[in-house]
Amino acid sequence: MKKYVMIMKIQRYITVSFLGVAMILESNRIQKDIPIPLYYQLKELILSEIKNGNYPGGSIIPTESEICSFFHISRTTVRQAITELVQEGHLYRVKSKGTFVAIKPINQDFIQKLESFDEQIRRSGSIPSTEILELSRRTADNKVAEKLNLTEGDPVIYLYRKRFADKRPIVLVETFLPYDKCSFLLTQDLKQTPLYQLLSSSTDTEIYFIKRLVEAVEANANDEKLMGIKRGKPIQYFESVGCNSVGAPIEFSIARYRGDYNQFEVTLFLKNK
Repeated sequence: MKKYVMIMKIQRYITVSFLGVAMILESNRIQKDIPIPLYYQLKELILSEIKNGNYPGGSIIPTESEICSFFHISRTTVRQAITELVQEGHLYRVKSKGTFVAIKPINQDFIQKLESFDEQIRRSGSIPSTEILELSRRTADNKVAEKLNLTEGDPVIYLYRKRFADKRPIVLVETFLPYDKCSFLLTQDLKQTPLYQLLSSSTDTEIYFIKRLVEAVEANANDEKLMGIKRGKPIQYFESVGCNSVGAPIEFSIARYRGDYNQFEVTLFLKNK
């Protein structure tokens, strides 16, 4: 009985895994009597399934042996197709776990536009969401005080958020704001309402321009815990100071973006002669 149950589970897994490929095979099956190499035909079939969304980013694809059995082709043929897809960035391998569809990085251009995280992520075609890790009153340390033109020990609002695109955690953001101007934020729902929208309710706190510093750092233990990225992997680190219409700093933020989920776009123009 145990053996029968195991066979049924394996058969169901193969059927589900190959559902998208099987549909394509009805009209585009691998043909062994044409001059196009088998590995290339297989590669194009898998790539087509990825582009059609049948294998979304982060999902596992069938094993080499399953593909061999399904298409009745050699392990060498399958391995060549998979290897090329890995080299081209469409797939990635995890030792002892399998081969997965690569997650396409989100193209971020916020470094050249002043807009909220939600606006940016929606414009990229993904669905944004936010988890509030902490919202509290704190005292400014030396660095925060310097960025916000305060005195060390002055009260500030501390906002710590984990932000998502299509339910994938892509960035951790720590934000500090002067308490005397922004204490009203402690009673607001910052999970549903963008911070910049709330700040724009007053000309004294509305953000008019931002100064940003960016560098590459390594993921630490906290990044691993909260975003699932291994320690030592690349993190895109941003420090931002948002100022109001008269140049007074209102927001100091530290953002740590997953390097494998994000890419940043900058447009430069030739200075007029």
